[in-house]
Order: sequence, then structure tokens, then C-alpha cells
Amino acid sequence: MDHQQFILDNLKRIVDVTDKSKGAELLKLVQGAGRTFIGGAGRSLLVSRFFAMRLMHAGYNVNMVGEVVTTAIKQGDLLILVSGSGGTETLLPFVKKAKSVGAKFCVISMKKSSAMADQADLVIQIGQDDSFPLVKGMPMGSQFELSALVFLEGVISQLIFDKNLTEEGMRALHANLE
Repeated sequence: MDHQQFILDNLKRIVDVTDKSKGAELLKLVQGAGRTFIGGAGRSLLVSRFFAMRLMHAGYNVNMVGEVVTTAIKQGDLLILVSGSGGTETLLPFVKKAKSVGAKFCVISMKKSSAMADQADLVIQIGQDDSFPLVKGMPMGSQFELSALVFLEGVISQLIFDKNLTEEGMRALHANLE
């Protein structure tokens, strides 16, 4: 078996049924926000870091939730959380705080209805309700996390084309203290 193709086929199956128009809605929220705060837990946190880094490269003011230098979220800001279940207990207080100060909130999840989705200004459902059967070889959330990553990379690609960003311009914002 070609395992790379196996994984790509599963991701394509999920991304093909994901509402692509949600990417433009997400970009509209990001563009309208004072600052964007991004987070997740576990592997979803890693996916959120990919997205945060690319938004920073595109010139947006981005903070990662939970970092010691992250500032206070305020009205006019945006919180984006990546959570497969949409109910990750450690993330729910962040939603409550964001909503209490008047910030917008977006959840990226495999569920269209959840504790987070019920409070969100934008719900981005990756796949559909039946898109995540157990698949041997893609354990413990891999299907969601990798599909979310592909979706968010598509959002960044759209942003690059919409704003006519260049590799050189984005690279100029890349960390130089690594």
C-alpha cells in the first residue's frame, strides 16, 4: 500500500465536502479585527500555530493564546480556536472571556454544533458530520488535524492572491532570531 497516497485520498475526501466559502468569511473577520488571537490544544494547537505564523507573515497582528507575552483580548479583536470536538474543556474559558469583552469568536471544528459553535460568530466545519470514521493508519484525530491544516493553508493561499503578497514581502517578516 502507498501510505502517503492513502492519507492524501482521505484528506481529499474530507476537504472536498468542506464549505470553501467559509475561508473568505474567516479572512473578512481577520481583516476586520484589531488583533487576532489563535489557539488550540494538543495537535490542534500545532495546526493553529501554522495558521498564526502565516497570518503574521501576511502582516497581521497575531497572538498565540497562552504565551507569556500575549496581551489582553479586547472588543474589536478576534479569537480563533482549532478544536476537533468544539468542546475542549481547557479552551472553553477563552471563549467565555473573549465573548465577555466583545471580541468576535471563530471555531474550526469537525462539528457544526458544539459548546464552542453555539457561541461562535463563525463556525468552520471541516468535513461533514459523517466525514470522520475510524480509519486505520490515521489515528486519534489525524484526519481532522491534517484536513484543518489543508483548509487553513488554502485560506492563506487565497489571502496571498487577494492581497498580491510576495514571497519576498512575507519572508521579510519571518523571524530572524531563530
